This record gives sequence, C-alpha cells and structure tokens, in this order.
Amino acid sequence: NRQFLFRPHHVGMPKSVVAREMALKFNPDAKIVAHHGNIKDSQFGMDYFKQFSVVMNALDNVDARRHVNRLCVATEKVLVEAGTTGFLGQVYVIKRGETACYECFPKPTKKVYPICTIRSTPDKPVHCIVWAKQCFQLLFGHREASMLFEPPDGPDPSVFMPTVNAHPAVGDHKAILKYARDVLVALFNTEIRKQLAMDKYKTARFVPQPVDEALIDANCTEGAAPSLAGGASWKTQVWGAEDCIMEICQCVLEVYATAEAAGLLGSYEFDKDTSQAMRFVAAASNLRSHVFGITLQSFHDAKGVAGNIIPAIATTNAIVAGRQVTELFKILSERGTVAEVCRYTDCVRYKTRRGLLLQAAKLECPVATCFVCNQAIVDVAINTATTTLQEFVDQVLKRRLGFNEPTVMIGDGEVYAEGQDAEDFSSNLPRHLKDLPSGGMRHGTMVSVDDFSQDMEVQVCIHHEETFDPEKGAENFRVVNRRAGTASAPPPPPAQSDAVPPGNGDDDEVEEIEPMPSSSGQGQKRPRSEEKGADAAAPMPPGGGLTKAPRYSAPDSS
Repeated sequence: NRQFLFRPHHVGMPKSVVAREMALKFNPDAKIVAHHGNIKDSQFGMDYFKQFSVVMNALDNVDARRHVNRLCVATEKVLVEAGTTGFLGQVYVIKRGETACYECFPKPTKKVYPICTIRSTPDKPVHCIVWAKQCFQLLFGHREASMLFEPPDGPDPSVFMPTVNAHPAVGDHKAILKYARDVLVALFNTEIRKQLAMDKYKTARFVPQPVDEALIDANCTEGAAPSLAGGASWKTQVWGAEDCIMEICQCVLEVYATAEAAGLLGSYEFDKDTSQAMRFVAAASNLRSHVFGITLQSFHDAKGVAGNIIPAIATTNAIVAGRQVTELFKILSERGTVAEVCRYTDCVRYKTRRGLLLQAAKLECPVATCFVCNQAIVDVAINTATTTLQEFVDQVLKRRLGFNEPTVMIGDGEVYAEGQDAEDFSSNLPRHLKDLPSGGMRHGTMVSVDDFSQDMEVQVCIHHEETFDPEKGAENFRVVNRRAGTASAPPPPPAQSDAVPPGNGDDDEVEEIEPMPSSSGQGQKRPRSEEKGADAAAPMPPGGGLTKAPRYSAPDSS
C-alpha cells in the first residue's frame, strides 16, 4: 500500500523498494526481493509467474489487474485480489476452474491520481482540486493525515509547516489576516521557489511561476472576497489570482473569527456542501492552477469535481491488506479447495444489523460468458468502413479488452502481429477493417485474437454498425455482448444504423438491478443496501434477492 511512502524523503523512489525497506524494519529475517518495472514487461511473463505458489495483488489500475489476472488464470496460480475506495474495500480469491476471475464481471472505469503528480507536477484542474482539498485538511483538519503534511524531524526542513503551525489569536483580525498572508506566501511562493532551486522542473512541460509576494500583500484584505458580492453569479465566474487570494483570506477569517469556530480546528472535514470549505478549495485550486499554467475553473465546476474525488484511507488499506493475509493462510493450509475455504469479504463503512464491518460471502463460480475463464465469444459493434486496423488494435483490443501483445487472424490469414513480425504487417495498420487481406472484417466476420504473453485466445464476432450515439460514450465502437457457446454469424445489420442486436446491452450503460418477484406479493424484505447501518455501495451477497450481482467490481484506488 502506498502509505509506505508517506515520508517526504521517499518521494520519487520506487514503491517496491520503499515497501521492502519498511517491511524489513518490522522483520529483518524476512526474505523480500524488490523489482522496479512494469508488470506487463516480458521479464514478468508466464515463466516468472510459474515460480510462485500464490500471487497477491496491491495494484491501483484496471489494466494491470487484468493482465495479472490473465497470467494467473493461464498458469493456474491462485490470486488474492483486493481494492479499496475510501472507507469501502473488497478481498477475494481467484482460482481457475473454481471461482470467478477478475474479468467475469464488467468493471467501471476509474481514474487514479498519483500523489507525486498532485504534489509536484500537476497538469490538470483535478490535480489542483485534490491538492486544495489536502490543503484544507492541512490548515483546518487532522493535518497529519494530509498528503501535504511534512514532519518536523524530516531530512529536508519544511518551508511551509512552521508557518501553518503558527496559529493566530482568535478574534484578532489583524493577526488572522497576517497568518493568511504568511500561509499564502509559504505555499504559493516560497515552496515553489524551493522546488525550482532543486531543478524539479528542468524537464517539465511547463515551469511553474510563483505567485508574486506583492500580489498577495495587495489582495490579502477583509470583506473583498467574490462570494461577498451578493447574488449567485460569483459561483459561475472564473476567479483570477487576485480573487482567489481574497477568498482564501476570507475563509481563514471565518474559521478564526470566533472561539467556537476556532475550537473545531483539527477536526474540520471537507464537505462540498459546506460553503466555507468549498470556497476555500475552489480558490486554492485556482491559485495553484495559476502557478502551473492550468486552465482555471469556476466555483460551480470545481464543486462538481471535488464531490467525486474519493481519497485513499490508510486504515481501509491496512484492513484489506490484513484480510488478504488471512486468505493466504487458508490457501497455504491446504485444508480444502479455494472455493471451499476462502471467502469474498466486503469492508463496509457502517455496521450491518449483526454489528459487522466485514461481511463474508461464498466466492462466485466462473461465469460462462467470461472470455478469460472460458474463452467465450466477444461481440464488437464497429464501423468497418471507417475504422482502421490501428484503431481496432489500440482502442478495442488493447484498451477495452486488455490484450498486451495481440496477434489478429481472419480465417487462416494473419493480418497483425507484434514483436519480431511487427514490420511484416505495418502496411495493414492504416487500412480500413473491411479492406484488410483474407476478406477483411465485415458484418459477421469471426476474428481470432491470440496473445502469447497472456496465453489467451478469443474469438471476436464483428457487427458492422454505421453510427454511434454520442450520449452513450465517445467511442466509435461498442462491446455489445460476451457469450459462451459455438461461434456463429450474427443476424443481418439492423435497419436503423444506431440500433443494437436484441438482448445486447452497452457495456458502458448503467444496468438497473431489479428485485425478484415475491411469490406472495407481501412481506417482501428490502435489499440489505436499504437497511439502516448497511453501506449502499456494498455489493449484495449471493441470495440477496437480486437478479444479478456484479460483486467483483473491485475499486482501483488503493
């Protein structure tokens, strides 16, 4: 877990190296080998995985998880998978032929923002908004939990923590404004100059520009913040650097204005619906965006982003990692099959009716339509007349279906391969799918896709479709179905070009889960997610009264 890295001198070092260093402090006799590299590199291929008894995942993105899942399925190695999102987490075990694998159920796409990017090299508004939320916690909340916190005994003295810790007297407006001014100078001027002096940005696309100290002095005043202008227009206006400085000063004044408010220092938590907190985050994120040359956002836009950011929580990661270890003990004890002795565990935020925060359920069986477990057929709707082979490989095979080094065959003819044979097929890449050799890809064409690095082969059934609804996604293709059974050609193209074959849903659409009909029509119990004390985001265990339970959508932010 990345909490191993929560020391300033570890920033920039490989996670695996630091994890080994910290773990050996707990147990110097442990044998730990750290590798720093991409898990999809050839050195970590089939032979590498075959040497292990069990694989345990602590990954933070879907692409890497899918790759490890496929290698473990191919080598028949047990995989202990886990993930967390805020206070929620899941742990489950994967064994080929016994349990569902990571790809048996569709996964929502989640974005993860590395701490090093947020702290040092932001290039998107969301990076600055995350930073601003951490800044709010540093100033008003539990500061040690903020990613911006720097301990006093660190090897590199902090240039802003002494200023942050120098709290002003409650009710002394002059002292409070000076405190706000000093914090602004420390965070947006002195700290940036320090990073520049260390050559942190010599290869950066944009070299940050510190906020001029004179600009801070001129605008650190009381009663001039944009939010005090009246009306609601300020919420949709984009605040410049001067406005942001005034708004931050106003927020600091409000916190320290009364003894009651100041008494809450150290316990404030960000809430997007609290005006003071959201105004501070909107202003601080825009001021940081100003420093790094990033597009500024209105209060309204910043609020929409800030409300969707789920922070990593160290205790959730620790609990989930501990549950992975207990599952490992069960596997190594060999007291039964994986399906018999291991469990799917939900870590929830609120206690269940039984007073539990960890809910265990039996592991799911492999899904018949999973093309990883059972080499099922994948139906892809795509415009074969306008899509090139390059786009098909990059967007469909690699990004959506997770292949690493695919080889593509139409009938007995090979039209694409990677590695040493890549040059032989480079001329096919710019060609449209329908114009490829061996008859091309048209409506009803069965395409074989093989990936030696993952020991996986899949049949892709092509459905030609002219146009796609932009409201259902920006992609010009759709994985419309995954099915088991013998390959067969699809029905003729629908009369309307934007229609989908009956029964085939869009992978990107939200599926509505409906309760099973009650035999009596009365006395039907509510789903557990509606019960008081249960977490609505927690997956339903088998038999929970739902027609389908996509429980393996493990979050990917740990």
